[in-house]
Amino acid sequence: MRKLTLTNHVQSDTTVLENEFIDHYMAEANGEYVKVYLILLRHLNEPSGTLTISKIADLLDITEKDVIRALNYWKKKGLLDYDMPVDGETPAIPAQPRMTEEPSAPKPAAPSIQPAPTTTDVSSIEQYRSRKEFKELLFVAEQYLGKTLSHSDVESITYFYETLHMSADLIEYLIEYCVENGHTSMHYIQKVALSWCERHIKTVSEAKASSMAYNKNCYSILGAFGIKGRAPAPSEMEYIKRWTSEYGFSLDLILNACARTMNAIHQPSFDYTESILKKWLEQSVKNIQDIETLDAGFIREKEAREKERREKELQRKSAAKITPAPTKFNNFENRSYDMSDLERKLLQQ
Repeated sequence: MRKLTLTNHVQSDTTVLENEFIDHYMAEANGEYVKVYLILLRHLNEPSGTLTISKIADLLDITEKDVIRALNYWKKKGLLDYDMPVDGETPAIPAQPRMTEEPSAPKPAAPSIQPAPTTTDVSSIEQYRSRKEFKELLFVAEQYLGKTLSHSDVESITYFYETLHMSADLIEYLIEYCVENGHTSMHYIQKVALSWCERHIKTVSEAKASSMAYNKNCYSILGAFGIKGRAPAPSEMEYIKRWTSEYGFSLDLILNACARTMNAIHQPSFDYTESILKKWLEQSVKNIQDIETLDAGFIREKEAREKERREKELQRKSAAKITPAPTKFNNFENRSYDMSDLERKLLQQ
């Protein structure tokens, strides 16, 4: 009788990582975040004890704050499900967390962190979540700005969050928008925040719509000047912002002023256009009809001045004919003669 040998190739000491994570999540994540996620997967089915924040930090040789940032990141991405305690204690991570899956949107296996049960009132939970959200916001701001936030930077972001009542997502997009446009100064970011507040922009979608319209204005104005293939310079952006925000002119009025600039001096000049728009502002121009009215009045004044100039020229020429200017032929005093007396004297001779 022959002997049948069976071999089990399943290894209990192997951690399985889905391709979904590698293809769609790993490339975008910070390296420390990926390490934390892999450690959680490594201990997913380990039956020994619990995995704590401090233990993860020791295993990876990083700080506990780094671990918490990584956990917050993966939770935001939807790959991790956990709740932080409200009393500031370090959460304990069970060695056998549950897996979270959504049938409608399959994602890689996500370890779930179950903290030790705590009891507190609802208001304390909401306050903690608010603080936690704010801490995450400060971390994101540091990543965008590429520096550690100073005390004044934190105060500015606190002002956006608590005084202007901007959501964390809106503040994050605010910083992202400013950095993408080459502005990392918190003073500039605050000016944009105040501008959004004045325009009652409350959501990221409203901010994106406003940003798209603003970018459209910039490139339309550059196109009116015949400038193609580049973004507006910072000085040009200041002009455009002043025309649209401070002066409150519509794009049609600004493009009209740009066209007049090109017709007048045949080259792009933001200074010349500024002079036109500033004059319109003083004349309370609000739309194209107001410009047409001003143009009609200017034409009438020009025709009246031209008519007055022609009349003065005719009067001058008429006066010149009556009293000719002295020349070498008539620069002596004219004499008067009595023709009858001359005829009598001639007959007596």
